[in-house]
Amino acid sequence: MTFTGKVIKGAIVPPPDVKLPDGLQLEVTIPEWPAQASFTHERLAKFAGIIRDLPTDFARNHDHYIHGAPKQ
Repeated sequence: MTFTGKVIKGAIVPPPDVKLPDGLQLEVTIPEWPAQASFTHERLAKFAGIIRDLPTDFARNHDHYIHGAPKQ
């Protein structure tokens, strides 16, 4: 049997019409590993450390400075 499922919160979830018994051992073949995670990381890494004059509590209170939320 071959089907296309999704990974949701670390679990392999088959389509709703595929019924698999509990304890069934599966062999999973991933045709191509998605490169988005490393690609996104590489794209964002070039911005690390370029802003030098942020408030000292910016990491903790970024919602306050960006959106006006109360400070934590």
